[in-house]
Amino acid sequence: MATVPKLDDIDRRILRELRRDGRLSNARLAEQVGLSATPCWNRVRALEESGVIEGYAALLNQKALGLPDTVLIEVTLDRHDDDMLDRFGEALAELPEVLEAHLLTGEYDYLIKVAVAGTEGYEEFLRHKLYKLPGLRHSHSTFVLRTLKREPSVAP
Repeated sequence: MATVPKLDDIDRRILRELRRDGRLSNARLAEQVGLSATPCWNRVRALEESGVIEGYAALLNQKALGLPDTVLIEVTLDRHDDDMLDRFGEALAELPEVLEAHLLTGEYDYLIKVAVAGTEGYEEFLRHKLYKLPGLRHSHSTFVLRTLKREPSVAP
């Protein structure tokens, strides 16, 4: 990744518009931020090459995909050496239900966000996937009742 540039107001406007709609055409984006097409395209490319823009993705509806429920799972490992952290993290990353996984400080080692289909899907995930991962000692789970805010990235 290249050096992260100092962002000016135009860069921030570009990022806000792309954050809102990553499928904007360059012409439409240029119009919305007050640039002509070529300088806008050059700025977007520079933001991509520097790593400020990491990529583009479609946001999928969990419910429409048959996984309407979200569970937050706090996990404690039985060991904390590099090998165990690497093995657990790699195995966790392979599970398609896992939306996010964070290595933490504090009482728990990981916070995992998982998409499931109700309590049956949750039990299936626990018994046949999570509990089979190397090094897991303890987990504590909480079902999400409602999501109040969901953003694909931080606002520029």
